[in-house]
Parts: sequence; structure tokens; C-alpha cells
Amino acid sequence: LIDAHPFKSWYESHYGVKIGQGKGPAEADSEETKQSEHVKRKLAARQKGRTLEEVIDSQMASGRLLAKITSRPGQSGRCDGQILEGAELAFY
Repeated sequence: LIDAHPFKSWYESHYGVKIGQGKGPAEADSEETKQSEHVKRKLAARQKGRTLEEVIDSQMASGRLLAKITSRPGQSGRCDGQILEGAELAFY
């Protein structure tokens, strides 16, 4: 288990959408931030190929993500890994 906050904040800034809100009542957070036309076009282009599994969205809401460590033994001070998704996540 790892902390989901850094991943959640990157996803929200990269795609311009809020994630991990849960299925509660949808509150209208219509805080319009000033964005240039270039930024709006860039975010719209990123939305075309964006998909997020429900399981990962619920993990983001809880604040924890399942991940696996891919570092080799003997490395000190660094830990590389991958977030589990798809068939791997269904296995666990």
C-alpha cells in the first residue's frame, strides 16, 4: 500500500478533472479558474484517450493504492515500483 495523494494531484492537474470523489451527492464545485485557450485545448486533447478504472478511482478516494516493488535487491535509498491495475489488481 502506498499513499495516493501525489498520484491523485498529478492526475487532477494533468487531465483537469477531479477523481476519488466517491459516489456521494454530486456537489457543484464550479470554481472556474482562469485558463488560457491553449490550456483548454491541451486538456481537451488529453480527455480523448483518458480512462480510469473504477477500482483505482475508489482506491484514490480511500487514499491508498496497491503497488508492487520492482527494484532489484541491494539497491539502497531508492524503491521503484508500479501501480497495480487490470488483471494484476483483480488478482489481489
